Amino acid sequence: MRVEAKKRSDFKHFHTITTRWMDNDAYGHVNNVVYYSWFDTVVNQFLIANRVLDVERGPVIGLVIETQCNYFASVAFPERVTAGLRVTKLGNSSVRYEVGIFREDEDTASAQGHFVHVYVDRNMRKPSPIPEDMRALLATLEVVQS
Repeated sequence: MRVEAKKRSDFKHFHTITTRWMDNDAYGHVNNVVYYSWFDTVVNQFLIANRVLDVERGPVIGLVIETQCNYFASVAFPERVTAGLRVTKLGNSSVRYEVGIFREDEDTASAQGHFVHVYVDRNMRKPSPIPEDMRALLATLEVVQS
């Protein structure tokens, strides 16, 4: 099954990221592992900036249990990218984020994928319901998939 690249309009939150010299690999483009770092960055930036995640003292933490990425076009230093974010599944203790990576001002994703967090109690590391303030915020990014 061929995956089609999403458009900026498919996403609800955006965060600009500047590529770094060290992001390029021997082939002259951003290494695939860097994309997963960008996924992590846009998710946590959104949660922290909106004050629903306290990484040092909050009662729950999000553990990544699944990631996936499709690549459509190369990105290389020194380009600016924008990570688009949306939520496609909001469960009791888990959330599935989808992320699109857009080069400069392009409208079509150069890469896209998903990232699943399971929220757990900070101390016991057992699944815990997503706190209500976080759930309400995540709901603002939720889209219905067709």
